[in-house]
Amino acid sequence: MANSFCADILIQAEDPKKAAAFYVEQLGFEITGEEPRMISVHGENINLFIEQGPKLGPVFEVTVDNVGEAKLRLVKNGCKIVKDEPDFPRCYVEDPFGLIYNLTS
Repeated sequence: MANSFCADILIQAEDPKKAAAFYVEQLGFEITGEEPRMISVHGENINLFIEQGPKLGPVFEVTVDNVGEAKLRLVKNGCKIVKDEPDFPRCYVEDPFGLIYNLTS
């Protein structure tokens, strides 16, 4: 099992532009992309994506060999699916310890 955390973290905010401005002004991030519902800000070690929506907390990205198999295994072992959007594609999973991550391959 050669899974890995990516340098990408996603948060949701009601006002992504306001959130992005905070990270630029207070932490030195740089806006690197802007779409109608998402703003990308990159720092030296992480890439932060701010999507419009209710606060969900930070969502880390975990790369796995097979998203479907990982999803089944994780749910069987105490995780719950927070958001599943196969067309996007993304699947947010919350583990028994409160960490939320997006499974990707």
